[in-house]
Amino acid sequence: MTNHDIKHNTGNKTITITVPDKKTSITIDYSNGCVIKQLSLNGKNVLSSSGVYTGIRIKNSAYSSGDKNSGITVTENPKGITLSGISYGNDTILVKEVWDFKLNSNKILWGISREYSNNANLEDMAFPKWNFADLSAWKGGIMDNGGMVWCKYLKEVNDTYGVHTGGVTFWNVESGDALRIAAKTEKGKEIASKYSHSEKNEFTYTQLITDIELSQRYNLSRFVSQKADVFAPFKVKKGKIKVSFEFGYLDYNKEYSRGTLAGIDALAVRELLNTTGRYGVVDNNIIGANGWLTNWKCLHEPFFAQIGMAVNDQNYTNNMSATLDQERDQAMLNDGRVLSRWHNAAGDEIPGTYNAKTGYYEAMWGYTIDSQTGYVINTSEQFDLNGNIEWLRSHQVSVEKALDWLIKRDSNKNGIFEMMNNNVAEKKASDWLDIVWASFENSFVNAQLYEALTQWSKCEKVLGSQQKSDYYSAIASRLKIAFNKPIEEGGFWSATKQQYVYWRDKDGSVHGDNLVTPVNFAAIAFGICDDPKRIAMILNQIEERSKAENLFHWPLCFDSFKREEVSDGNWPFPKYENGDIFPTWGYLGVRAYTKYDKAIALKYINNLLDQYKKDGLSSQRYSRTTQLGLGDDILAGISTSITALYRDIYGIRPKWNRMGLEPNMSTTLNGTKFNYTNRNTIYNLELSVNDYLMSTPGFSIKSKESFGANKTGNVLTYYPHNDDVMLLKINAATNLSINMEVNSWDANGYSWTIASPDKYQFIVKGLVPDKGYRLSINGVIRNIQSKGDGSFSVEHVCKLPTKFILK
Repeated sequence: MTNHDIKHNTGNKTITITVPDKKTSITIDYSNGCVIKQLSLNGKNVLSSSGVYTGIRIKNSAYSSGDKNSGITVTENPKGITLSGISYGNDTILVKEVWDFKLNSNKILWGISREYSNNANLEDMAFPKWNFADLSAWKGGIMDNGGMVWCKYLKEVNDTYGVHTGGVTFWNVESGDALRIAAKTEKGKEIASKYSHSEKNEFTYTQLITDIELSQRYNLSRFVSQKADVFAPFKVKKGKIKVSFEFGYLDYNKEYSRGTLAGIDALAVRELLNTTGRYGVVDNNIIGANGWLTNWKCLHEPFFAQIGMAVNDQNYTNNMSATLDQERDQAMLNDGRVLSRWHNAAGDEIPGTYNAKTGYYEAMWGYTIDSQTGYVINTSEQFDLNGNIEWLRSHQVSVEKALDWLIKRDSNKNGIFEMMNNNVAEKKASDWLDIVWASFENSFVNAQLYEALTQWSKCEKVLGSQQKSDYYSAIASRLKIAFNKPIEEGGFWSATKQQYVYWRDKDGSVHGDNLVTPVNFAAIAFGICDDPKRIAMILNQIEERSKAENLFHWPLCFDSFKREEVSDGNWPFPKYENGDIFPTWGYLGVRAYTKYDKAIALKYINNLLDQYKKDGLSSQRYSRTTQLGLGDDILAGISTSITALYRDIYGIRPKWNRMGLEPNMSTTLNGTKFNYTNRNTIYNLELSVNDYLMSTPGFSIKSKESFGANKTGNVLTYYPHNDDVMLLKINAATNLSINMEVNSWDANGYSWTIASPDKYQFIVKGLVPDKGYRLSINGVIRNIQSKGDGSFSVEHVCKLPTKFILK
């Protein structure tokens, strides 16, 4: 630390530390106690007059580093500055602290060493507590478990949100200024944080360091209204404990840039995913969609991994893996039944099903069977994000149990799987639409089961279980045939209404021919319906009716359910799940329309972004008549139309062993450029219609068609069409970047051009075994024969751009 970095005014006992780029500076005042009185970012102080301090609370008495103390000493050294002799407390427990400050580039390192004089029971602690000017200082904070605190929702004094993680990035969207605080504890110690609205109308951020993980004070509540204490009392031991913080200014616009999204409002995309998209993270091991304000998570939702794909934060991805681990261990019964919900307290459950220790239970509205499919789909998609085969293997038995539990439910052996309720007279739900009395043979759940079977079949193959892969694939094929039969023959297709009906009661009566959008979208999006005529009938009908009402997004159904098919809260139509707009299922609509009419898919994506700019999408649903937000719940799933922008339009399709691109671009999106991080590799993507570029420092691939790629060491592997039927492996003699363009890859021949000079070995796998081929290298032709395993290899030194054609 040089002279211009530190100004120590011994007269008024203040220390000002400024980082080299001047973006961050702090002023420490030790004239009475010891407090960081100012934290300036980009020239603006963001703290209240309370500043930043440490402290403890014992019963009704609070003590802090700001308490009167004349014994503080300051030691300057070449690496920084140290404040010793900080002490506070009472006869029960005395706390002594040393604060050590250093610079790390343009960040400030703050180490706190604390010593407790005795063992003690504490009600609370500040280790430390950051007091910001007010709730408008930051829009929110992105936490290092992938979640976020949304400041505007700490509305009332002492509204508090507590989580078991310590680092955060606060941001102000107007200025673009951000403050990142990273926390590091000693091995074996636990860190937690709470965010609160103080009695002085400050926004406060408090960290707590303990020997064991903190429990919640009120049931399992992470958010509590008008109570500052979210964590239960805890014990501290006599002795020393340390923590360190690295903090400083961050350029939010640069750090969280979504790149150049031609034809799309990139800023709205960024803010939507950093708020609504992340809001469903309740805490470590609990990622859902209802979020932390209501302390709720529905396991009967299959899109959490997909949200993580779009959020593109390794912290979210890690937490989602841990969430599925916890659900496997705590939310699955011995017979394979996956409990449908998590909540902070009892009251929403079928009597006797709530576990007060874990929070998992069955919903009071009925057995929502799509918790079986939700677990399987999320696990399969999560594997593509984390790429961890051992993690997938740890879920193999539980996923098989979850699938088999549902597969057993086919009492009439017709290939369609049944719910636990038999008819509407029972007034019980069986899926996400939890106050609609869908029963017995439910097409929405069965469409999700088809997707779950299809995805898991691929996972079994990766795990080396070809027999089980074939087994689940065969069940999916049989389900597809049964599903698509006319309703008169026991299927779900209504030729009269030109739509898939919702369910069939055990007595054979058919229900839900009122154009239920998630049912029909799921059939198309998940591929159980692949009949072009049916797809056109359904999607044209939905679009005509949406346009007629000028709806900004799709409602749950276009016509009313019958009175006996829904609970009282759905009447009169359109109301609630009987006709209101629930954007949660938007990703199914986008996916369905993308391959039919991309312009329609993009229209609803842009409509949702426009709505976000109006109201922040801070709603559960939207009124069909006014199109204004309704409901106390905020649903993170309301962001799924934008996750579909990444998956189904930009084609971000990572696989467990590669980065994948399967775009469906429109000319209005030409020139789209952004970075995407997959398992610690940053991929630069440039997308236009039939023109895709993927590059890293190690390679670049240009193609007109979908593909996947992975580079390990000097070996680049190219996966045509991003599937596993064929691959091209390029082994370079050096570690220089491998630059290639794929000219074509189809039955007429396989052609690629290498633009980077090097000595290469090219291996093609997936050819017809023992078959003659013709290889052209810059026009020079050789006859070759594939091996018995369908592969061939050739070595070549490329000095100039070299074109290979294999026929």
